[in-house]
Amino acid sequence: MPKFDIGPEDFLLDGERMQVVSGALHYFRVHPDQWADRIRKARLMGLNTIETYVPWNFHAPEPGVFDLDGRRDLGRFLDLVAAEGLHAIVRPGPYICAEWDGGGLPAWLLADDAVGVRRHEPLFLAAIGKYYANLLPLVAERQVTRGGPVLMVQVENEYGAYGDDPVPERHRYLRALVDLVRDQGIDVPLFTCDQANDEMLARGGLPELHKTATFGSRTAERLEVLRRHQPTGPLMCMEFWNGWFDSWGLEHHVAPAEANAADLDDLLAAGGSVNLYMFHGGTNFGLTSGANDKGIYRPITTSYDYDAPLAEDGTPTAKYYAMREVIARHLPVPGAEVEAAGSGAGPAPVVDVELSARVPLPDALAGLLRDGLRSFASVPTTDDLQLWSGFAVYRTSLRADDAVLSVGEVRDRAVVLVDGEQVGVLDRASHTFAVALPARAGELTLLVEDQGRVNYGPRIGEPKGLIGPVRTAVRTLDEWQAGALRMEDAPALLRSALDMADAGGAAASDVEPAVGGAAAAGLHRGTFDSVAGADHFLRLDGWTKGLAWVNGELLGRYWSLGPTHTLYVPGPLMREAGNELVLLELHGAASARASFVAAPALGVTEQ
Repeated sequence: MPKFDIGPEDFLLDGERMQVVSGALHYFRVHPDQWADRIRKARLMGLNTIETYVPWNFHAPEPGVFDLDGRRDLGRFLDLVAAEGLHAIVRPGPYICAEWDGGGLPAWLLADDAVGVRRHEPLFLAAIGKYYANLLPLVAERQVTRGGPVLMVQVENEYGAYGDDPVPERHRYLRALVDLVRDQGIDVPLFTCDQANDEMLARGGLPELHKTATFGSRTAERLEVLRRHQPTGPLMCMEFWNGWFDSWGLEHHVAPAEANAADLDDLLAAGGSVNLYMFHGGTNFGLTSGANDKGIYRPITTSYDYDAPLAEDGTPTAKYYAMREVIARHLPVPGAEVEAAGSGAGPAPVVDVELSARVPLPDALAGLLRDGLRSFASVPTTDDLQLWSGFAVYRTSLRADDAVLSVGEVRDRAVVLVDGEQVGVLDRASHTFAVALPARAGELTLLVEDQGRVNYGPRIGEPKGLIGPVRTAVRTLDEWQAGALRMEDAPALLRSALDMADAGGAAASDVEPAVGGAAAAGLHRGTFDSVAGADHFLRLDGWTKGLAWVNGELLGRYWSLGPTHTLYVPGPLMREAGNELVLLELHGAASARASFVAAPALGVTEQ
């Protein structure tokens, strides 16, 4: 069987020098029916390896659950990599960052205060052991030593940037992870990666593990830093940052193709190996995007285009061709022509959709409750509700003299309703933690949205929801009813309500036809015909904030705050007739119309 080694100067595949030219392609951000297309385009650009993170919480969304099917079928993804003649690098965490919800760490695990986050603590290590036992056997059987594509496996991720434990304790934790990895039959080389910074490289690795670095420019300087900490063996940039992620409310980040290509040329000319981060970014489908908080909470957008060589919809960009030209100076590159787009050349179908029926927001909330409302003698977090992402409802009674609602902190945003009428918003990003209340007694409802768990820094693992105390002008609000919402059931709820309305059932009063003009907060539905199998771009000008589903699949969040103006709809979701669009609009829209447009619109750039 083949063998992959870390030699005195180079990576060695069966004893022959191998310069690894890899690209990050996250299976969890791409529709499975498009995996093969994206992998093939990696090979045609000249890459010889595909790298992917593995998000623990994606496979283990609840305690006692581990899912490796469908979108989570890592084994199938690695088999497709091998079928294309490429190698693979697997980075299973336990922590991945990746602008992913919670950095991949399960919120249900960290809800236990006794669990130590990213340190040598028995409960944390025991949970990692179970995670690895569920995941790593499928990686082990696909190692290059067993005829598969996997060359290397990472231990932890940028650990030098986290925490303040002394180095001996940090080494103890990393060695425990090494033992857990090896216990699952992983025999290929293990490595760590840290930013090209002396302190982080010193703190984040082990003497016996190969060190790699992350950077996106000033190649010679960064390789010199890495060489100080990795005196022998090949130099590798494990994350060559050729773009950047976007946050709601900021500009769309881009990095010039010419500068990226020049830095890549410097790296390959120096004999270094590389992993492009990202080769293809993809999409934070559903409620999977993370957030950063360095004093200001910044949730990540649904689009993870990343200004990567292969765009969100699989289109090769100018950066793709610039990097392909650079790679061809150093390694053989296939001569086959690259398709112009992920599902065929030309613009995407243009369709207007009237969302002709609506369930008002208060009725939608009642229908989406997972297990009803529970009573609490103090304000709970959403972790107390065992809600690990999404939305929750909080409810209590108001008096006429309450006047103002004030919370210690909201994580991350709450629509405030009194007797079903919206009166304001609490918002973590803008530090808006108080709203005025009408001067009347009534029922207070808060629709609280987790906009993404922090994926980097000391706030990893913090609880979500309302963080008390919750006060009015005259008292503390202690008596609450609260419950989690099943957002995955929103399209089915709306269809059921419409069916009952058509039959004249009891739910008929909950469904309102959209009649011109503005559309109020609630669930909205429309149907349309289009081109089966074609990628689409959903544009929601005039809508404010919410979630969008196409044919029952939750695409993710939309927000007029920008920068992103379109949501990517993978072609495999589309059929010729009877497509369904459902929106959960939290505030209101200028009209009950949505559009599918010819091309993506990712927003204004920083240039």
